[in-house]
Amino acid sequence: MREPVKDTGRLLHILESIDNIYEFADRKTFEQIEGDKMRFFAIVYQLVVIGEAANMLTKEFRHEHPQTPWREIVSMRNFIVHGYNVVDKTEVWSVIENDLGPLKQQIEQYISELECE
Repeated sequence: MREPVKDTGRLLHILESIDNIYEFADRKTFEQIEGDKMRFFAIVYQLVVIGEAANMLTKEFRHEHPQTPWREIVSMRNFIVHGYNVVDKTEVWSVIENDLGPLKQQIEQYISELECE
């Protein structure tokens, strides 16, 4: 059974992984990340961590925060893990460029809300 008290920890894992991705991708172009196997797979691993942590959040928490695309986050994790040989580098880049910023803002807000309870 998933415990609500652990939701804060899971959110902190997500936030840490987002920060790691930003560090790994800092000032890099798509071509630089695509051409650097170690950097690319470090980023992909962090996306897996984000998806796993999202999956481990309580159903109640996810239900209370429907503005975050939890299903898509977990689905991406599953696709990476099970479709490891067909991970689309442009899709990973798109996530970095378009999705992580809004997700980070939401996660920071959720952590603040939980700390005030």
